[in-house]
Amino acid sequence: MNRVGIILIIIAMVSCSQGEEQATDPSSTMEVMNQVAEDYVRLALAMGPHDADYVDAYYGPEELKTAGEGEYPDLDSIRSKAENVLEELQTTGVSGEGEMIELRHRFLTLQLQSLIARARMLGGERLTFDEESEALYDAIAPTYPESHFQATLDRLEEILPGSGSLVQRYDAFRSQFLIPSDKLDTVFQAAIEECRARTAPYIELPEGENFRIEYVSDKSWSGYNWYEGNYQSLIQVNTDLPIAIDRAVDLACHEGYPGHHVYNVMREKHLVNDRGWLEFTVQPLFCPMGLISEGTANYGIEVAFPGEERIAYEKETLFPLAGLDPGEAELFYAVQTLMGDLSYAGNEAARRYLNGEIDAVEAAEWLVRYALSTLPRAEQRIRFIDQYRSYVINYNLGKDMVADYIEGRGGTEDNPEKRWQEFRVLLSSPRVPSGLKK
Repeated sequence: MNRVGIILIIIAMVSCSQGEEQATDPSSTMEVMNQVAEDYVRLALAMGPHDADYVDAYYGPEELKTAGEGEYPDLDSIRSKAENVLEELQTTGVSGEGEMIELRHRFLTLQLQSLIARARMLGGERLTFDEESEALYDAIAPTYPESHFQATLDRLEEILPGSGSLVQRYDAFRSQFLIPSDKLDTVFQAAIEECRARTAPYIELPEGENFRIEYVSDKSWSGYNWYEGNYQSLIQVNTDLPIAIDRAVDLACHEGYPGHHVYNVMREKHLVNDRGWLEFTVQPLFCPMGLISEGTANYGIEVAFPGEERIAYEKETLFPLAGLDPGEAELFYAVQTLMGDLSYAGNEAARRYLNGEIDAVEAAEWLVRYALSTLPRAEQRIRFIDQYRSYVINYNLGKDMVADYIEGRGGTEDNPEKRWQEFRVLLSSPRVPSGLKK
């Protein structure tokens, strides 16, 4: 080979090497994603003045909040900037840079898309229930006919004692298991202590993490976790309506351990503090993260109390603390298991109501008929739907998607170590709802 040929080969090799270096330069990719993350935080915070429920929590730099609201004063400017940031993100390749970087890229993409969709909704754009849930939460709940719920109602007809309508009998039955108001805090504190004790061996929590409890009224929800950053939460319990004994463990797990509080603590520790990923300092309510948050919070109840362990614990500890007879616990939970099969009735009421097929009165009647809600509870649920709309899918569909994902990876009830391991990893990752299907 002559000298010219050798030179051409060397030039080609150098050019190829430079091209590969540019295509896979991780520092360049991370710089772009970090800037996108900062822009996203500013935009999410700028949504706050236009939507009081949008920003559920923020514990990042205060200057970003001020800057975001000043730079993007209206919905049009928010949406326009978000579309530009999204376009920049989509031109940034992350293939081959590791699963966590790819998950982060996908997370930011969907969070920006949901922010744009919410801005359009606030600007007057109308979406169907399913279009809205897909745009905001990256998921669509299945649709069920009345016959799907009727089969469960027929079974409840057979086992619920007493006379009167089915909803009257269920309400009378459940009223036997209400926590007296003067024992409410004692029961909740015991449930929280047990939930934390069951979580601690499997999830290492940062030193100093904690939450405090407040009892409130006049809310559309039954419980809420307000994350404050620095591993601290405020948990509020709504006392508008009587609270049955099963709600103690439900709320202690869902809002606390291993639910929302742990979810938020793990993300602050592993994604914000350890990795410096700014986007996790802001938690919009109406976004794909909402489905993962609610899904893990509800599935966490089963993770912490597998099989018969919940009934055994409540009979031994919570029933006596509440002054209730534990002799009926098995029947109570047999009924509650069947009631769980009616959970999607709430989705159907919301879908038909928000699509304009039925009005608020008819939606409440649907909940009385197919979810066995008393009228006051049904009306409270309609208030929730008015305020949070298709967010309702995140509780039942979210739980089912999280369960399928974890159990599909070997985290089954008969393998609790693996179940906790997969649960812990999911809490600390930026995985999105559509990613649970893989």
